[in-house]
Amino acid sequence: MNTLPSEGLALAKDVIAKSAEVSSGVELVVIPPFTHLNEVTKLASGTRVAVGAQNCARWQSGAYTGEVSAAMLGAMGVEYVIIGHSERRTYFYETDETVNKKTLAALAAGLTPIVCVGETLDENQSGRTKEVVSRQVREGLKGIPEMYVEKIVIAYEPVWAIGTGLAATGKDANRVIAEDIRKPYADLYGEKAAQSIRVLYGGSVKGNNAAEFFGQPDIDGALVGGASLKAPDFMEIVNAAVK
Repeated sequence: MNTLPSEGLALAKDVIAKSAEVSSGVELVVIPPFTHLNEVTKLASGTRVAVGAQNCARWQSGAYTGEVSAAMLGAMGVEYVIIGHSERRTYFYETDETVNKKTLAALAAGLTPIVCVGETLDENQSGRTKEVVSRQVREGLKGIPEMYVEKIVIAYEPVWAIGTGLAATGKDANRVIAEDIRKPYADLYGEKAAQSIRVLYGGSVKGNNAAEFFGQPDIDGALVGGASLKAPDFMEIVNAAVK
């Protein structure tokens, strides 16, 4: 919940302008607040930058005041949507069940869901990372129609590393992704699907540590928070992905 519409549009313009210099092997997505989406999707149309939303409703339509459906987002040109971000789970009491329903709704509307999983500091320190993350994968992503099983994007965002300045090491993040995300997904949908899905790391990713994560075999990209609020900081991360 950052930037007013004019500020967000200026930020998106800056990222889009700088994206022209980036190798085609790297995909860029900007994910502004709902209030900015209409203008940002127009701005990004025809460029190599895709647009996502930060949330969507689990319902297709109806008397759900204040909610925004995946179909509404798709009609604006939105391609991606974040599902189950840790802040949504913490502050708005979203569960694995609601994450599952939102994921299915997003896929049905033609959007690509970026499904977030990750453990809290207490869960990490008590050795429950595998239990928590693998459960979030199994329960949050069950029942996906076969045509969509390779389309999913998963973001591993250890809650203890978000906005704290702390970050998992590249090796630790890679291990969690390989063992606690891809393996449960393979149990659900097969090894080919588990290796085809893109898994991102999110948690205090910055220009000075991005290469450590991108160099790991099971990490396909980053879900960037605070460092995305200034185009030069964000593009530093993008350039690390290019390398």
